[in-house]
Amino acid sequence: MVQKAKILLVDDRPENLLALEAILSALDQTLVRASSGEEALKALLTDDFAVILLDVQMPGMDGFETAAHIKRRERTRDIPIIFLTAINHGPHHTFRGYAAGAVDYISKPFDPWVLRAKVSVFVELYMKNCQLREQAALLRLQLEGGAKTALGSAKEPAGLLAELSARLAAVEEQAEALSKQLDDDSADAAAVATAAHLERKLTGLRRALDALEPGTGSGAPSVPSQN
Repeated sequence: MVQKAKILLVDDRPENLLALEAILSALDQTLVRASSGEEALKALLTDDFAVILLDVQMPGMDGFETAAHIKRRERTRDIPIIFLTAINHGPHHTFRGYAAGAVDYISKPFDPWVLRAKVSVFVELYMKNCQLREQAALLRLQLEGGAKTALGSAKEPAGLLAELSARLAAVEEQAEALSKQLDDDSADAAAVATAAHLERKLTGLRRALDALEPGTGSGAPSVPSQN
């Protein structure tokens, strides 16, 4: 069973949170509410999120300040942030949003279809990264335990390698399809860059896995970093 991604919705107005939930419910992911910047930071302490939808104008800690705190934390600095604002702003205001670490800056009222499409891209990238981490963890276990210790016989390593290779191939195929979709749709530069980073990690993992095949040389290869 595939675990659902979590999407953090941050807005001080309950009616806005309700509207966001109505728009994003079709994605069939876990929607988490936060009515303030402080509440959002508290949620980020314990849960992992695929993307954050963050209102700019909030009493107390506003969206810009909240984003600054998110980007300072190592655990959360790479989570995509989409700013939502009802303000009639100029270029300087928009630049401040991107400078705070946002991947997008959307003015209200926004097109529900556009917002849902943007969020779905980051959810899909998050799910692909989760799959990649799982494959890397399996490979790391085999490398650290050694074929004989972890598997118990000479025939089993080949079977495990074949299973790992098949799982990785499935993730590679999905990542390639996603990259083509982003190219076709002229998606945001941030989403395209995230997809390219995912493909680079997949390439490193594939090289490490290929190096384990019999006859490809001695010595255990290093598992690519997941950063």
